[in-house]
Amino acid sequence: MTHPSLDDSKGPVLVNQEHPMWALFMGFEHERIHLETSSVLFREAPYHLVQMPKHWADLHPSAFNDTPTSHPVEGVDYPANRMIPVNSDVVDLGKPADFPSYGWDNEYGERTMEVPPFQASEHMITNGEFWEFVAEGGYRNKSYWCDDGWAWRAHRNLKWPFFWEPAGPAGSHEYSLRTIFDIVSMPWSWPVDVTYYEAKAYCRWKTEKEGSPTSRPYRILTEAEHHIIRDREHNLAAARADVNADRVMVSGGDTFAKGVKGSNLNLAYSSQNPVDYFGPSHTGHRDTTGNAWEWTEDHFNPLKGFEVHHVYDDFSTPCFDGKHSMIVGGSFVSTGDEASVFARFHFRPHFLQHSGFRLVASDEEAPAVHLFEGNFAGQAAARAALEEEEAAAESENVYESDELVNMYLGLHYPASGKAEDVSPIIKHDNTPLHALGFPQRVAQLLMSLCPVESNSALDIGCGVGGTAFELAKGFKNVDAFDFSHAFVDIAKRMQSEEDIMFKVPVEADLFEEVKAVHGDDVTKQVLDSVNFFTGDACQLKEMHNDGQLGKYDGVVMSNLLCRLPDPYACLDGLPRVVNKGGVVVLVTPFSWLEQFTNRSKWLGGFYDPVSKEPIRSKDTLREIMEDRGFQKIHEEEMPLMIREHQRKYQYIVSEATGWRKSE
Repeated sequence: MTHPSLDDSKGPVLVNQEHPMWALFMGFEHERIHLETSSVLFREAPYHLVQMPKHWADLHPSAFNDTPTSHPVEGVDYPANRMIPVNSDVVDLGKPADFPSYGWDNEYGERTMEVPPFQASEHMITNGEFWEFVAEGGYRNKSYWCDDGWAWRAHRNLKWPFFWEPAGPAGSHEYSLRTIFDIVSMPWSWPVDVTYYEAKAYCRWKTEKEGSPTSRPYRILTEAEHHIIRDREHNLAAARADVNADRVMVSGGDTFAKGVKGSNLNLAYSSQNPVDYFGPSHTGHRDTTGNAWEWTEDHFNPLKGFEVHHVYDDFSTPCFDGKHSMIVGGSFVSTGDEASVFARFHFRPHFLQHSGFRLVASDEEAPAVHLFEGNFAGQAAARAALEEEEAAAESENVYESDELVNMYLGLHYPASGKAEDVSPIIKHDNTPLHALGFPQRVAQLLMSLCPVESNSALDIGCGVGGTAFELAKGFKNVDAFDFSHAFVDIAKRMQSEEDIMFKVPVEADLFEEVKAVHGDDVTKQVLDSVNFFTGDACQLKEMHNDGQLGKYDGVVMSNLLCRLPDPYACLDGLPRVVNKGGVVVLVTPFSWLEQFTNRSKWLGGFYDPVSKEPIRSKDTLREIMEDRGFQKIHEEEMPLMIREHQRKYQYIVSEATGWRKSE
């Protein structure tokens, strides 16, 4: 059956923007956009939740190369990236109204851009180049970031690009790479996937480290500059003169990568490729189309003569707001109109995409279009999180502060203050004394659940040591680690029975100073049975493989799970470190915050986006633990009290569960 508007019995039918079937092609192209954006969401999702489709395109062959996990070498693991001068030129933007392919409303119209001379890096910045920025502390140095970029980084608690997977001990800067459906050895020669904020931070770091070759600091590309370095055989002018010059009009994914002008578009591969894999354009620049989108300095903007299409009148206009940055060139998964030379797309500066950037330097102002002055420097990336911004900005060091050390000493050593007549809770009717001694009660719960053996125990996230010392009363040897150097240092000092004074807050700036003391039954033998060290709970497998961790008869993890950047990785590692018949005690209030854990890695606390059913953390936890060979043997509600000052306390009721390893 043929729709009457497509009846070509009397000659060819022209489907243009006025034709009713334009909406049909609009639907096709909209699905192509969702194909790409969904691929990013799959890439963001926990690895164990995604499955590769049967007929999905192959990864680029370089994905299977054996590469080092750290300290990549220029010229060996990734190519040198020279700056190439480009002469001044003029670019005419806009898609002809009669061009015989679908186009979104923002592509039509016109603008002539005069582009002064500039220099641009031969290729996009590689994972290898970006590794230096990460290893030198680029994610810890606020001076490299605009205000909103830093607030976003802190809010997400990022310390490296999102798609990099840690592949070694914390601090070793060893990484693998997450593709859409796989985790592969880090391809240092592929373009790095980052947000606009990360790209701009790198530019500032690079300028500070090496200086710019021009009078202005390094920046990223503009839309007009992009069209100048695109190969002249397939640029805007060529496509206007010959429809076939827009390669998406004549090439499918099976042929896009072939020939001297090949490129990684239209799902030629299902991953990126080395930046020097394809030949350069006439200006000497590589990957000017495909492989990864490139962030630009331009706000998403309308061309002169822009008109909305009545079928989809809010496709572009809501994003002409000065808060969306243009991306150009397309990625490996860009198909259809997205892969066209006329494509004009955009994202918010903090959004993840298959997107990278190349360095640009010039003596003139960037030929970019800004809808208002500032270019993100004065905007908030997440206005809804303003109340958390200040705390989020400090999240990387939150557990190293003196205030937190004092608070945790009071929590872990409840006998402290007796000599000074300072009570942990102000005396009043129904004083909740049952909430004291929380670390000791966690350890006692593990011992009461009767592991098959009681030779060794592990305290994951040991804090300042209270739980570990209690465990040493029932286990011969106890290993205890924490990510916080300050906490581990205090635990070791308590083990050495040093005199440690800490502040107990009373009111505003007032405090009492007391000595941290053990309970009466903590003997020298107990103290000597504990081994404290720093470690990363998300790296249990790696710590076990490196010999830092053994196998244990009992394991506790107290109020840590919902403070980890990757709780799934932690739980995945538990089978490696628990003996058969051993018991794991998990205590958590399930207090998920994006300040600590990306929302995509929460175990629960949200509604299923399809069924709208609530997803609860305890149900997900049970499924995960059972899948890993553990049987639930106990559950109880365990209260604790944390003092803020003498008249204000945090009263928390954590879920405490026991799990026996059956395999």
